[in-house]
Amino acid sequence: MISRILLLSAFLSISLTAHAAVVEQAVPYEYGGVKYTGYLYFDDAVKEKRPGVLVVHEWWGLNDYTKSKARELVGEGYVAFAMDMYGENRVTSHPAKAKEWMKATTKNVDEWQKRANLGLQLLRDSDKVHNLKVAAIGYCFGGATVMQLAYSGANVAGVVSFHGSLPPATDEQAKAIKARVLVEHGNDDAFIPVERITKFRKALDTANVDYRFNGYDGVRHAFTNPDAGSYGIPNLQYDAEADKKSWSNMKKFLASIFQ
Repeated sequence: MISRILLLSAFLSISLTAHAAVVEQAVPYEYGGVKYTGYLYFDDAVKEKRPGVLVVHEWWGLNDYTKSKARELVGEGYVAFAMDMYGENRVTSHPAKAKEWMKATTKNVDEWQKRANLGLQLLRDSDKVHNLKVAAIGYCFGGATVMQLAYSGANVAGVVSFHGSLPPATDEQAKAIKARVLVEHGNDDAFIPVERITKFRKALDTANVDYRFNGYDGVRHAFTNPDAGSYGIPNLQYDAEADKKSWSNMKKFLASIFQ
């Protein structure tokens, strides 16, 4: 009897381990003559196609933090693609360099949107993804990027901005939005003026966009990143409660759009 229990225990342990195996698959691609590498994450024990989530990095580049969020999404039942918006494996911990790369990307909105749409297409192209069920989430610069994806009229079920810069949409951009939108914002984020938030929300309201805006009092920029305080910028501050709540909100949001 004891042997049977031990065998059953071992079988369950192996099964659970197999189910939890997260595969990281490098996806090289090229845009505008620049080479990029994104990373697809999936559970290799799941055979059927799953909803896919595009993950866009902070202004630091496609670093381990962004990859960790993509891995977490696999645990929630999704296939995730962490895309690179800078190319040439550019990652930094220096604010001046990060700002330079971000500005080079955002100065041409049309190109910014096209690059984001390429990442979405690469996610759709995976044979592991149900290509009619895709969403996008982004952090900081990535939050602004997924909003630009929505503004481009991309056929995406939903987008989630975590402490994004909230670029206000033009009337034309707002009308083009097909996605549902979730915004997770720190109300004490000194990078985002109140006037910008007002314009951002007014554009979505005028276009009758289906969106939810969650603001957290006393919370600053980069509140989901445990390393936020290590960069020497006072406005970057991790907040465990807001991190947990915003992730929970995202999970509910994704479940609702993929019903």
